[in-house]
Amino acid sequence: MRLVVAILQAKDAEGVLRALSERGFQTTQINSAGGFLRESNVTLLVGVQEGYVADVTRIVRQTCQARTRLVNPLMPLVEPAEFFVPNPVEVQVGGATVFVIGVERYERVA
Repeated sequence: MRLVVAILQAKDAEGVLRALSERGFQTTQINSAGGFLRESNVTLLVGVQEGYVADVTRIVRQTCQARTRLVNPLMPLVEPAEFFVPNPVEVQVGGATVFVIGVERYERVA
């Protein structure tokens, strides 16, 4: 058994959850925040047999998309007489980070 941990932007979560559910995968969603932009993320936990790992990662890959965004850089320390005009910087956000972890023991408590 494997545990697939997928960290993705909250904007992509609904589509990923729908696609996983349509294919019969049960998923646990944990809302999180992170990255240097401190935006909303979602962490998905999907427990599957080893043969289904490729299916789960394919679904995540197909439904999560990378986007570009303009952000203002942090203002550097400048002397009082200096003038700093930050130019927005284009950065890539989105996509997903996926970890596949071996599960030594699985127990369902009812």
